[in-house]
Amino acid sequence: MAKNVFGEPIMVCSSNPVTGFYRNGCCDTGYEDQGTHTVCAVMTQEFLEFSQRQGNDLITPRPTWDFPGLKSGDRWCLCASRWMEAYHAGVAPFVVLEATHEKTLEYLPLEELVKFATKKERT
Repeated sequence: MAKNVFGEPIMVCSSNPVTGFYRNGCCDTGYEDQGTHTVCAVMTQEFLEFSQRQGNDLITPRPTWDFPGLKSGDRWCLCASRWMEAYHAGVAPFVVLEATHEKTLEYLPLEELVKFATKKERT
């Protein structure tokens, strides 16, 4: 069973839209996940525009990939490196720690993630 950054069973990040590398709603990871999609983040318009400028358009729907496009308030499993990039640019989104995979701690210190913590309220 996957663990979150607290070493507890990982919670669902989002089932609407369905997120996660494995599209199971959780920020699970495995050897196939080269991007380490482990950070459960709450999207903001500022972050979505930043990501789009970086070449990762999360706004535009992609029906062929069953991707609805994201909007502010949606929860999504981000790559740990993209969250860190946004952090350095001053546009890091909030993080749901209970739904963020423990592998994230290989890239980001818990002390920094806690500064961006928000409560898990919806899936």
